[in-house]
Amino acid sequence: MSVPGFPEPADPTEIRLDAFLPHPPRKVWRALTEPALRARWLMPGDFRLEVGHRTTMRALPRPGTGFSGTVAEEVLAYEPERMLRVRWTDAAGDAEPGGGAEAGGGGTEPGAAGGAADWTITWTLVPEGRGTRLFLVHAGFDPDDPLQRRAHRIMGGGWSSQVLPALAELLREQ
Repeated sequence: MSVPGFPEPADPTEIRLDAFLPHPPRKVWRALTEPALRARWLMPGDFRLEVGHRTTMRALPRPGTGFSGTVAEEVLAYEPERMLRVRWTDAAGDAEPGGGAEAGGGGTEPGAAGGAADWTITWTLVPEGRGTRLFLVHAGFDPDDPLQRRAHRIMGGGWSSQVLPALAELLREQ
């Protein structure tokens, strides 16, 4: 399924991006992990830097991709000022984190039906000169699912054209 303005990805199972940010890792880390700052460049939610912590974030629904607009996020791992890994699933409109597809909250089992999101997002921070090289890996797309392929193309474009620039702008303002 072709999406105008979004090229076919090199790897249909993940999105890989990197950006140089002219700020030290400590400052970038704060933007990745402090709830008030995250809300300004990513999505609002009750984020807590604690493995196993779950929260719900809200964004605009994307019907053409099967995305309800409600993300259940779980912290999987972190190394302060070096790496943050979270799991995102589509909560299918449920208000409780984890209450969507994976918990039987009215959705489908991840990967069982078209578009079911079950992704891992990993941010890695590497000091580079006086700044930070931020690597993003958004993994878990199902290349056999047309909705997942479409989501991959749209989200790849969104990460690079909207989300990472919003992070850079926030860091400039701080």
